[in-house]
Amino acid sequence: MIPVTDTPRSDPDDTANSGDTVPTEPVHRYPAKWEADVLASDGGVVHLRPIAPDDAERLVRFHSSLSERTRYLRYFGPYPRMPERDVKHFTNVDHKYRESFVLLLGNDIVGVGLYERIKYGGDGTSAEVAFVIADEHQGRGFGSILLEYLAAAAAQNGFTRFEAEVLSENRGMISVFRDAGYEVSRSYDGSVAHLEFNIDPTEAHLTVRDSRERMSEARSVGNVLTPKSIAVIGASSDMKKVGGVILHNLLTAGFSGPVYPVNPERTSVHGVRAYPTVRDIPDEVDLAVAAVPAGVIDEVLDDCLAKRVKALVVVSAGFSEVGRDGISAERRLVQSARAHGMRLVGPNALGVVNTNPDVRLNASLVPVLPPRGRIGFFCQSGALGIAILDTARRRQLGLSTFVSAGNRADVSGNDLLQYWDTDPDTDVVLLYLESFGNPRKFSRIARRVARTKPIVAVKSGRHAAPFALEATGVSLDEASVAALFEQTGVVQVNSISDLFDCALLFGYQPLPTGPRVAVVGNSTALGVLTIDAARGEGLHATEPIDVGPHAEPAEVASAIASALASEDVDAVIVVFVPPVALPTAPYAEALREASRGASKPIITTFLGTEGIPDELAIRDETGAPVRGSIPSYPGPERAVAALSRAWRYARWRNAPQSKVIRPEGIDTDKARALIDPLSRDNSGAWLSDDQVRTLFSCYGLNIVDYKDVDTADEAAEAARQLEYPVVVKALGQRWQYRTDLLGVRLDLTREESVRVAYSEITRIAGESRVRVQKMAPKGIGCTLGLQDDPSFGTLLTFGIAGVISELVGDRAYQVPPLTEDAAHALIHSPKAAPLLDGYRGTEPVDKDALIDVIRRLSVMSVELPNIRELSIHPVLASPEGAAILGAQIRVGPENMVPFDNSVGPRRLR
Repeated sequence: MIPVTDTPRSDPDDTANSGDTVPTEPVHRYPAKWEADVLASDGGVVHLRPIAPDDAERLVRFHSSLSERTRYLRYFGPYPRMPERDVKHFTNVDHKYRESFVLLLGNDIVGVGLYERIKYGGDGTSAEVAFVIADEHQGRGFGSILLEYLAAAAAQNGFTRFEAEVLSENRGMISVFRDAGYEVSRSYDGSVAHLEFNIDPTEAHLTVRDSRERMSEARSVGNVLTPKSIAVIGASSDMKKVGGVILHNLLTAGFSGPVYPVNPERTSVHGVRAYPTVRDIPDEVDLAVAAVPAGVIDEVLDDCLAKRVKALVVVSAGFSEVGRDGISAERRLVQSARAHGMRLVGPNALGVVNTNPDVRLNASLVPVLPPRGRIGFFCQSGALGIAILDTARRRQLGLSTFVSAGNRADVSGNDLLQYWDTDPDTDVVLLYLESFGNPRKFSRIARRVARTKPIVAVKSGRHAAPFALEATGVSLDEASVAALFEQTGVVQVNSISDLFDCALLFGYQPLPTGPRVAVVGNSTALGVLTIDAARGEGLHATEPIDVGPHAEPAEVASAIASALASEDVDAVIVVFVPPVALPTAPYAEALREASRGASKPIITTFLGTEGIPDELAIRDETGAPVRGSIPSYPGPERAVAALSRAWRYARWRNAPQSKVIRPEGIDTDKARALIDPLSRDNSGAWLSDDQVRTLFSCYGLNIVDYKDVDTADEAAEAARQLEYPVVVKALGQRWQYRTDLLGVRLDLTREESVRVAYSEITRIAGESRVRVQKMAPKGIGCTLGLQDDPSFGTLLTFGIAGVISELVGDRAYQVPPLTEDAAHALIHSPKAAPLLDGYRGTEPVDKDALIDVIRRLSVMSVELPNIRELSIHPVLASPEGAAILGAQIRVGPENMVPFDNSVGPRRLR
């Protein structure tokens, strides 16, 4: 137990940690990332930050609110009041040897955690840890959050081990340590349990952390989509007002719980009792929908905090979409909502929908919804959302849930992915994205979700990147963009029409198990057109099965059944033109019955209709189309495009999953200590060559040895020390990447040739300083690098060096962290990659050595997010290995691109 007297267990000679001597200011500054909004296990929001001296009054108030039982379990005794000396001790920390975090809800502390260095009998790398949570917030996962941040802060400050003394009857506290994924050793001294564990993040710990992040984010969205009660703030009986439309749609949809109109000027709205404020509602409120002017939102938030509302949907406009002042107002809105413990959808949102019959939620501006189905849809644009829902309704595309996030100030597509991953009512995810709030996190989550549920995304705005990314963004062709989406399992499409085409197939038909397609039809011309389209999309199609224009329904059904039964067929496309003056219903029934229960996908161009035609729908008891219904497309090209995307996705999903391998010999702490001080300037900083060499050595990457010299004698001595053969090269940007090698002299084997080379290079360059470098084995020049991309975050790039490759853009891209398969795919993707296998008599290069470099760069990109640019030009790949001749690195603040803290504590973006 961390003592509460004036004799703490930390350094006796550390005046910052002993007695009543309290520093007037912290000895060390703490990183900004130690402040965060974090989700509780129930999806609520709490703010975390290091404690400060002005928290004294809050701490006393918090301590006084604790029950006697909680105080006893934490302090091993009654401890009814906190003396002033203890208040000073706990609120004045040095952020290094002693650190304390507080959890805040509104203006109140709801949890406190502390670590404190232990020096007695140790090496100074162990610390004692303890925390206490307000009684009413116990069970919300706050202890786990504090432990994550305390461990991360301690590790950053050089600690390797935590110890804790806990009363053996305090099972809740013991379970926090046990369930965190650390290997905890326990010993007992009477009624006290002594716990010890290393704080290095183990695989088990990261798995636990990711699982908790996933569940808490899913529950936070669940608070929006499955509320038990709703308040409509700004409710009106005027259907020309947003508040009137929202309330009317909620009531018309038959929401399963109570709906409370909030309007200070009315006693009832639409026949439902109204209340002046949210505070006046007598019962609990889970979700509040705000349809009030932006200027009065602050009052709404205060009322929602007092009422303990879990989530807020803001349909009001007047925020970031109106300009700079609106951006500031929106930021304040998000900060205030989170400080009040709420997640926020919006502002400027269209609303949210849940078609589950146990919920029946339509808190949106759309009066008529699509049928119930098993497809989740996330859209940023409110105006576009109306058109999307209308199109889905006309095509009979059934939705489970729909969220229009508007300005997406808080709840984002990443949050919805976490929710849909665990939602039993959703089988397919559709995304219309204008930008990524956190592209790295999107990639990580999408890879996991897409293993069980297809994700189809329209990504607009690629050519309108935020200003902060324009300078460092990579100009990618559309094929590369599609490939990057495909690596994360996301089916990328170019339009809303394509989005729905894929959704119809994914939502109502099984996935193809291969690329072999049978085309059945009653039109030779349509059959040939379909075959050509299929082959153009990479599918394998033989001659069409033509039943003739006068075929009877039974003949059509027989041909379809035969194709589905064939072991040489993975999918069937039916192209059907109805005979003149004959009813189509018998043909539709034949098609539907022939495909009933099929394990292979079947799609059609029946009557040129779009969506799920009534004649081809299989319906549930509510009349909504269900799986087994046959999608129809207006033409064979669109049908084939949807099927080819489904096959590529199925191939990705069924491929064995390789793991991300962390190579040995990596010193992350040393690397961070090097570049963190250089990353604080908003404009960033270029590392010197020596700094690059040091950073690379932290990740087991060795640049071919070199020495920079200023005289011919120094050049000769450097060559002797490096051992012949050597290279002499000019320094400076203008001499790099030149194809004429004017500033380089290669393969020098004698002192005389080194002196001559020095003379020539200094004369050409006009500078006395040159570089003497050990000659690397001859090989294939390759380029490797890290670049920021507005859609995907950091990209790892690879290509074969050379003017032609650069001219035609022969580069491959992958999103870190790279699995083993992804690393192999990266070096085989460029068109010039066969050069690595040996070409026209040359020996194959050592690909394993090249892949090892890629692995280490991948880890570096994840662990050092403040690397803004990195270029290795070239890596010489040869049968002997992979030799790095040089590199350039620019670092900057990590918030220039949203950071997915995949190895640190959980936090909201």
